[in-house]
Amino acid sequence: MKDDASVRDFRAETRAWLEQNCPPEMRLPIVEEERCWGGRKWTFHSDAQRLWLERMADRGWTAPTWPREYGGGGLSHAEAKILREEMDALNCRPPLERVSQALGLLGPTILAIGTDAQKARFLPPIARGETRWCQGYSEPNAGSDLASVRTRARDEGDHFVINGQKIWTSHAHLSDWMFALVRTGPDTPKHAGITFVLLDMDSPGVDVRPIELISGKSAFCETFLTDVKVPKENVLGEVNDGWNVSKILLSNERNSISTARNFMAERSIGLTALDRQREGPGHESDASLLDTSLRERIAAYEASAWAFSALSERAGDLAAAGESTAAHASVLKIHYARLNQLRTSLMLEIGGSDYFEWDAPVSDAARLWLRAKANSIEGGSTEIQLNILSKRVLGLPNL
Repeated sequence: MKDDASVRDFRAETRAWLEQNCPPEMRLPIVEEERCWGGRKWTFHSDAQRLWLERMADRGWTAPTWPREYGGGGLSHAEAKILREEMDALNCRPPLERVSQALGLLGPTILAIGTDAQKARFLPPIARGETRWCQGYSEPNAGSDLASVRTRARDEGDHFVINGQKIWTSHAHLSDWMFALVRTGPDTPKHAGITFVLLDMDSPGVDVRPIELISGKSAFCETFLTDVKVPKENVLGEVNDGWNVSKILLSNERNSISTARNFMAERSIGLTALDRQREGPGHESDASLLDTSLRERIAAYEASAWAFSALSERAGDLAAAGESTAAHASVLKIHYARLNQLRTSLMLEIGGSDYFEWDAPVSDAARLWLRAKANSIEGGSTEIQLNILSKRVLGLPNL
C-alpha cells in the first residue's frame, strides 16, 4: 500500500465491513468439528456459518490475494495482512479453512503454473467453498520417497486410464476431487516419469475406504483406482514433469500447515487454565496450577507462540517479495509441529483426569493430543525437514 493514509482507510473500511457482516455466532471460539471445509458433501453447522462463507466469498476474501477473475479479492499482501489482523481483533472465524488441500495447496499451485482454462475452471469453486480436494500422493510403498509411486496412467490418446492405490488420503471420503501423482513413464528414471493429474472423485472406478485412527476418527483413507479415466486437460504442468509440480505444491503445503493457524489468535491456554481454576474447588486443575514448573512451561509456550506468529508474518512478507525459499517453509513446519504438540500436552496437564476422558464433555483435548502426533509426519516429516536445512542452509554433506 502506498501511504499511511491509504493503510488507515483500508483498515477502517475492513473493520467496519467485518463488524457489520460477521454474524455474532462466527465470533465465538471455534471447536474442531465446526471448522468449515466446504465442498458438495459439506453440511453447514448453522445458518450463520453458511451466511458468513457466502458473504466472504462474494467479497473474494476467502482467497484475498487471488485475482478477482478467479474468485479472489485482488488484495495486495499488505492488505491481506490487515484483513487477517482485523479478523483476529474481532475474533472472526475463518469462513473457509486456509489449511485445506484446495485453498492452501492446490489453488496457489494452479495460480502459479496452471493454464488459463484450468484457472477459470477450478479456482472460483475453490474460493467459494463449492469443491473440496484431497491429495493422492502416498502409496503403500511410496511415502517419504514419493518418486517411487507405482500408480500407473496408461495413455489412451485424449485421456489416461489410471490403476493403482493411494493411502493416507486425508478426507478422501468427503472430497469432490483429488490431485494425484501417477506414473506415465515406466521406462524413464523414476523422478522423470511422473505426471500430476486432477481427478474427479465421482469417476467410475474410484473406491474410498476410511482408516480408523487411534483417536477414534477416520480422517485418513485408502483410495483404490481401477480403470479411472482422466482427460488430458486435467494434467497440471507437463506430462512426465509431475515431480517438479509436486515440489511446488509441497512447499505450499508446508507453508499452509505452519502459517494458517495463528496460535495467538486462539485462546491463550494460560487464560483457559485460569478459567478452569475459577470454576470452583474440586477440579484437578486447581492443584496443577500450583505447580511452578507447569506455570513456567505455560509461560514459555505462550512466548514461543508469539514468536512463531511473528516468524510466520515475516515468512509471508518474504514470500510476497519473492525472497522465500524451501528452507523457510521447512523451519516453519518444524516449529509448528513442535509447538502444537506442546500445546496439546499442556492442555492435558492443565485439565487433569477430566481431559483424559475419551468423550469428555468439557474438552476434546485427548483426541487433539493424539492428532497432534501426526504434525511431525504430515507434509514432510521433521527428519526430512532437518535434512533439507542441513543441506541447503548449512551445506553439510550426505552421510
